[in-house]
Amino acid sequence: MDQREYADAVAAQITAMADAVRGHDLARPVPTCPGWSLRDLVEHTGSTHRRAAIVAGEARQERLDRAAVDLGLPADDGGYADWFAAGAEPLRRGLLAHDPSTVVWTWAGPRPVVWWARRQLCENAVHAADAAIALGQAPRIDEAVAADGVSELLDNLPYADWRPRDLTGDGERLSWQSDTGVGFLVTLYPDGYTYEPSAMPGEVTVRTSTAADILLLMWGRRGYGDYSVEGDSALLKRWADNSTM
Repeated sequence: MDQREYADAVAAQITAMADAVRGHDLARPVPTCPGWSLRDLVEHTGSTHRRAAIVAGEARQERLDRAAVDLGLPADDGGYADWFAAGAEPLRRGLLAHDPSTVVWTWAGPRPVVWWARRQLCENAVHAADAAIALGQAPRIDEAVAADGVSELLDNLPYADWRPRDLTGDGERLSWQSDTGVGFLVTLYPDGYTYEPSAMPGEVTVRTSTAADILLLMWGRRGYGDYSVEGDSALLKRWADNSTM
């Protein structure tokens, strides 16, 4: 996807998620985000949109802390869905304000501004799934978005340094394969890992129905016990324990 496609897609996603939570009890717990309520989820995701809109729109070169963003939160729960939806167009404008190659601050280091467009779409897809699960609904993620989301996670995981991680090895391979034809192969090395789209099995291979299943597994929103796992389950557990964002 290009910069405009990412921006348009995330704006549409935000509107859809706002509609999904509108009228529901925001005190409802979110099982996939332990300790969070639906209100916490909406506030977190909406605040992320607003920070990204500023960083991208102003081509910021320095870190912008969430606490520095004026969120304008609603006075009561009844206003949260509209508040969330109101973040869509400012984010879209911010993501499209500069040439996609313009370098800005990101938590993964200086990156082209299109990084934020991709990050927002992929993050919002996962949090929309969180909301659906909290509401007792089946998450719906477009297969192309889900496949890109897996790549995006694997691209950025080495820079997510807010917790200790051990994603190294001696050539061991982990494979995730879906019935829709989307597949990924991760190879561990002493200094990190590489990944590639691939149908090859690994020392451990996980088989799912869709790319969305792979995305939700990698984000810890699904459990591996619900899928077919072939091979070294200890290797898979080590990956899962160290890769959750």
